[in-house]
Amino acid sequence: MPGKLKVKIVAGRHLPVMDRASDLTDAFVEVKFGNTTFKTDVYPKSLNPQWNSEWFKFEVDDEELQDEPLQITVLDHDTYSANDAIGKVYIDIDPLLYSEAATVISGWFPIYDTIHGIRGEINVVVKVDLFNDLNRFRQSSCGVKFFCTTSIPKCYRAVVIHGFVEELVVNEDPEYQWIDRIRTPRASNEARQRLISLMSGELQRKIGLKVLEMRGNAVVGYLQCFDLEGESGLVVRAIGTACTLDKLSNTSAFLPACNSPSKEMKESPLVHAPSHGCRSTHNSPIHTATGSRLTQNFSVSVPTLIYTGMGSGSAGKEGGPFKTLLRQQTQSALEQREFPFFTLTTFPPGFLLHVGGVVSARSVKLLDRIHNPDEPETRDAWWAEIRQEIKSHAKALGCHAVVGYSESTSICEEVCILSASGTAAVLNPRFLQDGTMEGCLEQRIEEASPPGCGFCHIPYDELNMPFPAHLTYCYNCRKQKVPDVLFTTIDLPVEAIVVGKGCLIQARLCRLKKKAQAEANATSISNLLPFMEYEVHTQLMNKLKLRGMNALFGLRIQITVGENMLMGLASATGVYLAALPTPGGIQIAGKTPNDGTYEQHISHMQKKINDTIAKNKELYEINPPELPEEIIGSPIPEPRQRSRLLRSQSESSDEVTELDLSHGKKDAFVLEIDDTDAMEDVHSLLTDVPPPSGFYSCNTEIMPGINNWTPEIQMFTAVRVSRLSNINPTNQTLNKNFNDLCENLLKSLYFKLRSMVPCCLCHVNFTVALPEDELVQIAVTAVAITYDKNQALQANKAPTEKSQQRASTDNEEQLQFPLELSSDPLSSQPFSPAKATSLEKASPLAEGYLRHRSVPSGTNSTVSVVKMTPLSFLPGAKITKYLGIINMFFIRETTSLREEGGVSGFLHAFIAEVFAMVRAHVAALGGNAVVSYIMKQCVFMENPNKNQAQCLINVSGDAVIFVRESELEALPVPAPAAAAQPAGSAGDVTT
Repeated sequence: MPGKLKVKIVAGRHLPVMDRASDLTDAFVEVKFGNTTFKTDVYPKSLNPQWNSEWFKFEVDDEELQDEPLQITVLDHDTYSANDAIGKVYIDIDPLLYSEAATVISGWFPIYDTIHGIRGEINVVVKVDLFNDLNRFRQSSCGVKFFCTTSIPKCYRAVVIHGFVEELVVNEDPEYQWIDRIRTPRASNEARQRLISLMSGELQRKIGLKVLEMRGNAVVGYLQCFDLEGESGLVVRAIGTACTLDKLSNTSAFLPACNSPSKEMKESPLVHAPSHGCRSTHNSPIHTATGSRLTQNFSVSVPTLIYTGMGSGSAGKEGGPFKTLLRQQTQSALEQREFPFFTLTTFPPGFLLHVGGVVSARSVKLLDRIHNPDEPETRDAWWAEIRQEIKSHAKALGCHAVVGYSESTSICEEVCILSASGTAAVLNPRFLQDGTMEGCLEQRIEEASPPGCGFCHIPYDELNMPFPAHLTYCYNCRKQKVPDVLFTTIDLPVEAIVVGKGCLIQARLCRLKKKAQAEANATSISNLLPFMEYEVHTQLMNKLKLRGMNALFGLRIQITVGENMLMGLASATGVYLAALPTPGGIQIAGKTPNDGTYEQHISHMQKKINDTIAKNKELYEINPPELPEEIIGSPIPEPRQRSRLLRSQSESSDEVTELDLSHGKKDAFVLEIDDTDAMEDVHSLLTDVPPPSGFYSCNTEIMPGINNWTPEIQMFTAVRVSRLSNINPTNQTLNKNFNDLCENLLKSLYFKLRSMVPCCLCHVNFTVALPEDELVQIAVTAVAITYDKNQALQANKAPTEKSQQRASTDNEEQLQFPLELSSDPLSSQPFSPAKATSLEKASPLAEGYLRHRSVPSGTNSTVSVVKMTPLSFLPGAKITKYLGIINMFFIRETTSLREEGGVSGFLHAFIAEVFAMVRAHVAALGGNAVVSYIMKQCVFMENPNKNQAQCLINVSGDAVIFVRESELEALPVPAPAAAAQPAGSAGDVTT
């Protein structure tokens, strides 16, 4: 399907001074696509040139349109020397290739330079004319839509959900093609940016081809990541869920304020297995990968934890035959797929029948064993191995699908840790095999899975469980068995019955390792990983019990590798599910010689734990209703065995009888204190303080227990870099410093958002990295939403004079904190937790750019600043159109770190510039918001001795047009009139 790309360069503004003699610039523009380049005339002596060029026309085929970005370079003309570069703009053409998306890209784009940042703006108009081509063997996938959102997009209906798609592309990293002494930062960075942009386009096209092979038209839950493997190469990989989506009519009802799945989604999407394999177009010989090929690479697979007690399930004794038939039908529907994985975390009602628990797998690989860095086959085989392991664990749990699936890597030197995780689940066969089920069976299955608790029922056989678990009859229906604790990686199902509110639960862990090389290093990491997984799981379970809750949703565990330590960070949202039994308390059991003082201390700690549990139940409003008499009279399940937490596996089993469990409930969770480490764990457990009054936080999209959201939202990104310990570090000191760093980061967010009280921090996404020896970097992205409109309005009635001034101008989102850069004179010095850098503010640099934002040429009105949110929706608003995926990669380097405000000022300004560029690209498409926004990677490197630093950031999201509920009567223009927005609301900006 060949086409014609047309580009017009209109004007520039606020260009930097390039000629010191005249304090002006002689600017011209190079427009490049593929191997063709056009140039505008030189506009002499102006910082606001008006080129008004003719249309530059590129005749290309659609494969190039998908792979190549449009590259616009602004330069300063010099007569007697080489032209000086001002900056570049990369424009993704893919959104113009959708049949129902934008027809033109038009607007002001920030001119970006990898050394100096944003250097003015340029006004560009881009159009594409495509010619129809019915070639069956085409290499493009034009028309396949991509969505970052991990739920069915709000204005679409799922007709078919086909399944898992994945791909990766490999290339040499330009950063390692230059000798250090002749490396020029700008040339290296721009080569890297261009290459990653090309690889990203190629990756999207190849995944689109797989979707077309499966007869789909969209990829939902698209997750793209890049791996910097050093000299081994540069890898860009992506996973997603192939779907066939149908656009809903514009008369659809608004999403409710709580944004549960819309009524349109209840129209029972039909989910068919494809008639051929998912990998039919894959050119990597994974199926034929021989053992010899794999053994060429050092590989240690880490035992996967199938977390005990995390099942959920299906029929009791009377439902046995139906459970068996259900499993058989589900299995037959999914057997045709190599990997029955789904990257979705929220599903249409009825799609998810049962949840079996979290399954995860990790593997340690040596990158220097890759013989040909350009070949993707080796890495494909690595990932296939991990996915097969996940699939086998799901089968062990009686499940034939994995939902909420994700993959990640952590690389340090030549060692790479591959991680994959998801939730084993049983899907409704009615969605997998259309029309093959008998009506009576379908009716019995519906009866066997009551709404509100069906997904909790265990899918595995109670008499043949893959692990020891404590089962009881469901506290909701009293018919099927449920576990006492449920862990999942998905969002809370809409039909789930929750008592009280949820909360963010985090497990944090540091472990020292010896510095080693190659195989010795990989072996030591492999040996540490299972114990880290166990410790992280232990912390999660302890903190869950301490809050009086019984389920975790949105679980995300990161294991990060550094030069001399491993770091684990797990985040999840704890809730109390009404269908699961009330959790027992936490019982401390000492194992020391009789000592009155020690026993008194143990008793004191026990009292503090009991008091903390009582306070948490009151704080999170956990008051489960009393069981009615008819249920009390029903058969009572057998008593559960006591749950124990063993700190040492060398203890003999007969020591269990020595524990005194007379205090508290008999089903209490037992913490054995047998050394000082265990005592430290209990102390850290009690120092985990809840958020201040008026604040709640979660890492899922919706806060369980809160549904009266207001339209007031405010997204933020914060980054902190700190040195954990530099004098004889131990695991205990590292753990304490890491824990304090995370807690202080959260406290600073609560403090700076205090004027939004009462509010909830939703979709809190933590990412931890170890850029250097003992240096830790934590990045967090979240959105603050107010949920009590009356109180929120009162809180906004007293803005400062500065806020009033900003509310009347075109600028960034109404932030609840000042916009000055950090003036900390120590910010570029070696770090301590007290001097950690933070990024909870916006940059005046971006503010200056945003003050001049306007609508694409051809319109007269101004536009409100594009809203950004990590959620897949905007509270109190309707998304009317998806304009395409935003997937951008930026590099920023400085040789004057101290002069730019140290690490804090440098990172601070860079992230604000990223926000500005994302907003500009969305506005040029005609959109007014970015949903499902995520900063997937933030790689920071520093050389303070040379006053240098470099940062790489990868962000993505869905560009959309939304209309406020209050603006329903207004015309659905891409930029809603500013007058319709409340002047002082958090997260909204008037023009």
